Amino acid sequence: MTTPAPGPPGGGIDADSAPFWAALRLERLELQRCAACARLRFPPMGRCPWCTSDRHDREDVDARGEVYSWIVVHRAFRPQFTADVPYVVATVDLDAGPRVAVRLDRADGIDFGMRVRPLFHHHPDWTELRMVPDA
Repeated sequence: MTTPAPGPPGGGIDADSAPFWAALRLERLELQRCAACARLRFPPMGRCPWCTSDRHDREDVDARGEVYSWIVVHRAFRPQFTADVPYVVATVDLDAGPRVAVRLDRADGIDFGMRVRPLFHHHPDWTELRMVPDA
């Protein structure tokens, strides 16, 4: 199965998110930190959603966190995912602060507040951040 590239249908990594995807390829999680209000943000974007500054730095953060919520996907929303169903998509509160939506591998016994750690899933042309239980 070929998993589609990130971005809108048809793929496309924009200038704001390119450093994020490049860091994932190196198995690092790099987020933007606003140079004006110092808040970490996800997803990558051109302006801070809190203070609207267009200035930011990039910072490596620990990708560990806790499950906030999750859903089990039983119906593929794109044909490329048909072989993967069912799978779990979780929202995870990173220890660094931001909340991210990721696929959760090995999700037996999933529960609210469950500790998770990163799993970098490499596709031919890009790398996906997934999470697994931090046992």
